[in-house]
Amino acid sequence: MALTKEQKKRIIEDLKEKIAKQKAVVFFDFTGLKVKDLSSLRKKIKAAGSEIKIAKKTLFGLAFKEAGFALDSKKLKGETALVFGYKDEISPAKIVYQFSLENPNLKILGGLIESQKLLDAEQIIELAQLPSKEELLAKLVGVLSAPVSNLVYALNYNLRGLVYVLSRIKSES
Repeated sequence: MALTKEQKKRIIEDLKEKIAKQKAVVFFDFTGLKVKDLSSLRKKIKAAGSEIKIAKKTLFGLAFKEAGFALDSKKLKGETALVFGYKDEISPAKIVYQFSLENPNLKILGGLIESQKLLDAEQIIELAQLPSKEELLAKLVGVLSAPVSNLVYALNYNLRGLVYVLSRIKSES
């Protein structure tokens, strides 16, 4: 059933609002994806504080154009959906990338990070493969604590050696 002009205007306004408050947008092609798979992706996306929006590519193009982005919606292949990330820039890309590994029918087409510039699929995939903030913090803590741990180990080892030598001397005399 065709959409009326009023419905299309509402969709474009809704998309413009989402574009204005997003931190990241990931475009993906969901052609051939089963409804239950798309529903499970929606749940994962929603749990991460993000949202999936499906509409016609021309409406996406108009909304992005009105929001000040030069998105050529004709270059997007297949049935296109958008994931709007509101909490952080990386999690939408990570979730969609992980899901695309499990479901080969889902293809990442590109994205937008912090309203800066459009990224192609390879850049979004590289972004998704970066370690999370928590992983990076854990590595940093490990690197910072390693010298202290090594010093404590060295001091304990020397004390143990001294105690061992003294006990040997005591037992021999």
